Amino acid sequence: MTAQGALVFTCWTKRAITRRRVDRLEGGIVVNRRNVLVGMSLGWPASSWVHAQRAPRTLGTLSPYTSAQSKPYGDVLFEAMQDLGYTRGRDYVLVDRYADGKVERLPGLAEELVALKVDLIETSTTNGALAAQRATSVIPIVFESVSDPVRSGFADSLSHPGHNMTGLSNSTADLTGKRIQLFKQMVPGLKRLGVLSNPANPNYPSVHSTMQPVAEQLDLRLLFATASTPDELPGAFLALAQQQADAVSVSPDAFLWSAGKQIAALALAHRMPSMFGLPENVRDGGLMSYGIDSFNTFRQLAKYVDKVFKGARPADMPIEQPSKFDLIINRKTAGALGLKIPQELVLQAEKLIDS
Repeated sequence: MTAQGALVFTCWTKRAITRRRVDRLEGGIVVNRRNVLVGMSLGWPASSWVHAQRAPRTLGTLSPYTSAQSKPYGDVLFEAMQDLGYTRGRDYVLVDRYADGKVERLPGLAEELVALKVDLIETSTTNGALAAQRATSVIPIVFESVSDPVRSGFADSLSHPGHNMTGLSNSTADLTGKRIQLFKQMVPGLKRLGVLSNPANPNYPSVHSTMQPVAEQLDLRLLFATASTPDELPGAFLALAQQQADAVSVSPDAFLWSAGKQIAALALAHRMPSMFGLPENVRDGGLMSYGIDSFNTFRQLAKYVDKVFKGARPADMPIEQPSKFDLIINRKTAGALGLKIPQELVLQAEKLIDS
């Protein structure tokens, strides 16, 4: 038995001698003198009993995606929480809300979490963070995949957010130039680049201003199309095809990410190479992506949840920016488009997949 365990054992023994045995419910666990003595005799660490005496925290999840789409990332978060010493059901309980790709539902779902008085709201994308921000200025909010937290009004600065929000930025604006450069390497003779965006995304107004300077440097003409529902995607691709777009770059967005399979299929049907921000869309059949590893960001997110649960203020917790970006290329899609992957891209790629 550790010294800490012995100390707890002694304290409970003394308390048992001086009063009657009292059964009580703490955090869903019945605690009495016999339970404590048995627990210590089995060698359970004192830290486990500290957790057992405290009511579980409530972690609210606000997702713009479906439950099925969110599950792989949630599993990574829960595994990382486990590594930090948290057991789901004992130390924290989950209350989840999914918008199923309909961003207009996010504000109402955020208000539901606030009404349930969760201890922390975890969310992803700018739309999710915006809905959570409007729902509460008191409950801590930890976000993931927000492109510009300062410009979006979630933080005073990256180093000192100053409000009830913190988390991880995905730096999508900074990646625009690199994505276009890689795309031009991949697609010989690329001159007319289609850009597919969601007008419902808060970052939509900045899409043109962010991409235009880079396009001018690379002698590219940008052709813009928009879609905010699955039904609008075929028309968007038809418009790009009528403008003779050589390829399409898909702007980072929750809806466009969730519609990755449909977009990849439409791009292939129109013989347009496609560039995405997330590798999941390349696994769906897109040609290539350049961006962050979303699974890694959810592992990092667990550290923010841990600190908030331990009393840290989001206002004082610096927003983390990614330092590693991965190039993913789908060889099967490249072959279907008649494209040969340049050797320099083969060497740069984190993965070459054949799905």
